Amino acid sequence: MFRKGLIACLLAVSAISARVVVRLAPLRPLVEAVVPAPGVGYVWTPGYYGWSGQAYVWSPGAWVVAPWPGAHWEPSHWIRRRGGWVFVEGHWR
Repeated sequence: MFRKGLIACLLAVSAISARVVVRLAPLRPLVEAVVPAPGVGYVWTPGYYGWSGQAYVWSPGAWVVAPWPGAHWEPSHWIRRRGGWVFVEGHWR
């Protein structure tokens, strides 16, 4: 019983961490007009093209409150890998 639970857990974790490889190269990011920040502590998170499963879909950039002082946003981007392109989510550093 324990072994089946462990196997199910490992499969769930691997499914969550699995990355989709897209064979079609990503589009160039759109040039966005960045308006002034709405207040102190906001960081601009640029827009990016995500993959819907059938096509690239643009997600516009936005001002977001940084989770801690001095936080830096690493933008979402695509990396070329064997067989296509892999999406890397934006994250805080």
